[in-house]
Amino acid sequence: MLPFTVNFKVSARTLTGALNAHNKSAVDWGWQGLIAYGCHSLVVVIDSNTAQTLQVLEKHKADIVKVKWARENYHHNIGSPYSLRLASADVNGKIIVWDVAAGVVQCEIQEHTKPIQDVQWLWNQDASRDLLLAIHPPNYIVLWNADTGTKLWKKSYADNILSFSFDPFDPSHLTLLTSEGIVFISDFCPSKPPSGPGKKVYISSPHSSPAHNKLATATGAKKALNKVKILITQEKPSAEFITLNDCLQLAYLPSKRNHMLLLYPREILILDLEVNQTVGVIAIERTGVPFLQVIPCFQRDGLFCLHENGCITLRVRRSYNSVFSTSNEEPDPDPVQELTYDLRSQCDAIRVTKTVRPFSMVCCPVNENAAALIVSDGRVMIWELKSAVCNRNSRNSSSGVSPLYSPVSFCGVPVGVLQNKLPDLSLDNMIGQSAIAGEEHPKGSILQEVHLKFLLTGLLSGLPSPQFAVRMCPPLTTKNIKMYQPLLAVGTSNGSVLVYHLTSGLLHKELSVHSCEVKGIEWTSLMGFLSFATSTPNNMGLVRNELQLVDLPTGRSIAFRGERGNDESPIEMIKVSHLKQYLAVVFKDKPLELWDVRTCTLLREMSKNFPAITALEWSPSHNLKSLRKKQLATREAMARQTVVSDTELSIAESSVISLLQEAESKSELSQNISAREHFVFTDNAGQVYHLTVEGNSVKDSARIPPDGSMGSITCIAWKGDTLVLGDMDGNLNFWDLKGRVSRGIPTHRSWVRKIRFAPGKGNQKLIAMYNDGAEVWDTKEVQLVSSLRSGRNVTFRILDVDWCTSDKVILASDDGCIRVLEMSMKSSCFRMDEQELTEPVWCPYLLVPRASLALKAFLLHQPWNGRYSLDISHVDYPENKEIKTLLQEQLNSLSNDIKKLLLDPEFTLLQRCLLVSRLYGDESELHFWTVAAHYLHSLSQEKSAKEDAPREKLNNPLDICYDILCENAYFQKFQLERVNLQEVKRSTYDHTRKCTDQLLLLGQTDRAVQLLLETSADNQHYYCDSLKACLVTTVTSSGPSQSTIKLVATNMIANGKLAEGVQLLCLIDKAADACRYLQTYGEWNRAAWLAKVRLNSEECADVLKRWVDHLCSPQVNQKSKALLVLLSLGCFSSVAETLHSMRYFDRAALFVEACLKYGTIEVNGDTEKLIFAIYADYARSLKNLGFKQGAVLFASKAGAAGKDLLNELECAKEETTEE
Repeated sequence: MLPFTVNFKVSARTLTGALNAHNKSAVDWGWQGLIAYGCHSLVVVIDSNTAQTLQVLEKHKADIVKVKWARENYHHNIGSPYSLRLASADVNGKIIVWDVAAGVVQCEIQEHTKPIQDVQWLWNQDASRDLLLAIHPPNYIVLWNADTGTKLWKKSYADNILSFSFDPFDPSHLTLLTSEGIVFISDFCPSKPPSGPGKKVYISSPHSSPAHNKLATATGAKKALNKVKILITQEKPSAEFITLNDCLQLAYLPSKRNHMLLLYPREILILDLEVNQTVGVIAIERTGVPFLQVIPCFQRDGLFCLHENGCITLRVRRSYNSVFSTSNEEPDPDPVQELTYDLRSQCDAIRVTKTVRPFSMVCCPVNENAAALIVSDGRVMIWELKSAVCNRNSRNSSSGVSPLYSPVSFCGVPVGVLQNKLPDLSLDNMIGQSAIAGEEHPKGSILQEVHLKFLLTGLLSGLPSPQFAVRMCPPLTTKNIKMYQPLLAVGTSNGSVLVYHLTSGLLHKELSVHSCEVKGIEWTSLMGFLSFATSTPNNMGLVRNELQLVDLPTGRSIAFRGERGNDESPIEMIKVSHLKQYLAVVFKDKPLELWDVRTCTLLREMSKNFPAITALEWSPSHNLKSLRKKQLATREAMARQTVVSDTELSIAESSVISLLQEAESKSELSQNISAREHFVFTDNAGQVYHLTVEGNSVKDSARIPPDGSMGSITCIAWKGDTLVLGDMDGNLNFWDLKGRVSRGIPTHRSWVRKIRFAPGKGNQKLIAMYNDGAEVWDTKEVQLVSSLRSGRNVTFRILDVDWCTSDKVILASDDGCIRVLEMSMKSSCFRMDEQELTEPVWCPYLLVPRASLALKAFLLHQPWNGRYSLDISHVDYPENKEIKTLLQEQLNSLSNDIKKLLLDPEFTLLQRCLLVSRLYGDESELHFWTVAAHYLHSLSQEKSAKEDAPREKLNNPLDICYDILCENAYFQKFQLERVNLQEVKRSTYDHTRKCTDQLLLLGQTDRAVQLLLETSADNQHYYCDSLKACLVTTVTSSGPSQSTIKLVATNMIANGKLAEGVQLLCLIDKAADACRYLQTYGEWNRAAWLAKVRLNSEECADVLKRWVDHLCSPQVNQKSKALLVLLSLGCFSSVAETLHSMRYFDRAALFVEACLKYGTIEVNGDTEKLIFAIYADYARSLKNLGFKQGAVLFASKAGAAGKDLLNELECAKEETTEE
């Protein structure tokens, strides 16, 4: 038979409840897959897949206002492993950086004592991955090293700073949202504070209609929207203009460079920062629900919006392409008028009340296919996007929204219809890119239209708001070990009783028992409890008493006192005797009632002259053992008699036996051996009464006169030979009943509200609760063990206490939390790996560094020995058994869909790398493999196409969110679309001028001339612009004019007019020279942009290679960006070399393998040497991880370079086998 195991290990934990108003925006969803949020002064960490609480961090003394997970945008290895780092900031200006897995503080940061307005980790982690930028009110930004807690620099600004946003395309750009306007900082760097006050702009909305309004024919709503031209001005707007005060949020769009979003309650504005002009408005109709928050997506041009009713909506930018206009309509000559975001999906709203309202939303940063809503009552709702393919005919054409199509590729590589894929893996695998204006969808490719919908996949609810009455179930004994569960009953103010399972911390049952606040709970067995509630008193002081007996397995509850309970004095307390036979019910102004718990009958109602009771406790002594002995003796006598042969029985004896048998069967039927039990109580005068209850008789047995040193007794606790009394004045009186001595101890802590002994034989610890906290006493030694005081050690007030196990206490507090603490009552965080979880959680960050990296290698290098398997026991990984079990648990916790992909032989190495980087939430790997997969695939396709026949350019370009890394043709189309939009939206001369400049650089001379000729005669630039128009139209390729223009351009550049000089060079097709000048003057991004839109691929590659060298230089140190640029140029051997020189051995080895599969690296003498070196170094790093089999695999691939290592490994193998 299998040994029976019960898990009753209860670890210290905190059950959290409703949130505080300060916690409103304290929530973050990390790349690690976990969600952290603030609950009062605690930080709660939950798993987004299973919605389980993994950790509660307690150290802050004030309410949390911000939490932020560290970014994972760096290469992970043994030296910089996968670790869970979180920064939390509170109202008192303290920032704590946590190691979440161990539950320990890494460092504490304090600058001022005002609440932190905003805090963010720097996303560019090439130089350091420990930098944290914080806003310390009113107007300071401070850069901290979050590893050591040192301040690197501090800078103040003129206005109060509300929040900030980093440009996701350029780490040197930072934008501050201030109380007055917006401040753009363009020289942010970790080594020194930004110089100067930054560029300050205001937002205004002139009422005059724009000069350039082509939308005369548009519908009324469109027209109105188009009139709300929001201008960004350098001057402070006058009073009649909108100010920025009602701007809720500012954020860069991660999907398009130089675009920013401003959120107002009723509209979202999309600004193009090149022309400082609104290019899109998403407005809510008059009846719609206002916005609270918006999160722009990276993978697709979409927005997750949270509305005031708790509804989350997803809006995706509309595609403008000719596929959708039906043939009989006139095609629109100038389709792009506005960036339009169509509503694609929305989830259900919540019921908003005074106390329940949506606080904040976060979105999964890795896959962008799920959003979590934090509600003020402590609920966390996780909504996942699901895509469904719909057939063409069912589409509702009247909706007017262009359809969404599923992408051609999955995990970076185009896949066939029959291949295994998991479209819901991430947003970019669900929906294809929004097509750019004028771009046809590829003909002949099978386009599947998809619909998106939100599905609630996780719900975590908190405790209701206090008051609480808590009671732990009866303790664990040798008799109940097989059925014991550590259950805690919590009575709440709305009349329901919540039962929590304390090993997992999850809600076991929620029972709606009463109609008013639950005042007390007493368990009658492991399977049931009694609870009482009293309604608010009427003018005569009478109430409705509810006393219910609840059966836990079925949830059935019965009125224990039957019809009684209306209009009577309120119940003060209920006490169940030790054998759970009797119940004493104490009223405020009414005599005591004694009940039989087993039969629900009233044994005795005391007479009117019975003394008023202030405290009562049942004695642990009873006569059950002696009764059982008597019963056994009777049974034995019966057994002896029945053995004797029937003939020998005398008639007299048989009659006695039949009587005995009758009595025995009766007692077994009702189990009503009524054992004698005792209780003591005190009256107002402090006199102690001792009463005995047996069956239905109650006898008064002794009275002890009051102790003069004690005030009015408020509570009694009795265990073994120790009786403890507590009074109104905070005195505790310890009676040793055996030695007949008493000791009084004044605690000077005011009213003793409750005292309780700890469970466990011989355990004489006692917890006492006061108005201002609690204490644990050892009654054997009469010594204080630990003490907790509100306002001194902790900020919360204690509402109720109990023992959880013999060494852990339960405190219910007014911050809406229930804490299970060690006896020392020190708040503690626990190690996450010690947690008992009901559902397994995929989180490789919880493994030790060696194990998480070995697990990654195991997933990446499938198949092992020709087998695709997720069973790690087949692999030679000689770490200890425990670690192997943990790894296996991690593998088992993956979803079946993911397992299916990992075991699919057709799932290529590149796809595997991308999938694993998503599973690990590794930001740097995800970007690297996305770009690598795209270019390896497309360049190898081009190669084969060249050999067969010239084929048109690939129809599956890299997403525009990769900006400068996209294919040149696609990038040019995007820039043209953008300049069209800017042109439509321009409303002042400045805007027109910026558009002209862009058009000239893009080579769109005709349109540029049109705009130049628009300049009005009273404008001071009228003459210049007219001449410029003439120049642009007459530029010919004749030698003399070219050389003159070139000379003028170089002079202009030399005299500080860089932009003008570059324009002139572009006019005479000398864009390559223009790029060189831009690079010389440090305009690297502008040079790269110009090269992509104007130069042929060879010239462009030259410019970009110079940029790569610049990015790799030590003072810039953006090697990860340089790698991506090299990938986009197809310089794969340079990429492998750079990866090797940066010691990214794992990435280098995988990349080389992928290149060899696609045939994109020519294998010759030089490259072979590099490949062998990479493989050998990777084999060494696998050996350091203890992953022998992987090390052998790569050492054997490394040719001569891996020979020694291979021998070493094989010797080690032989040694282990010999042992």
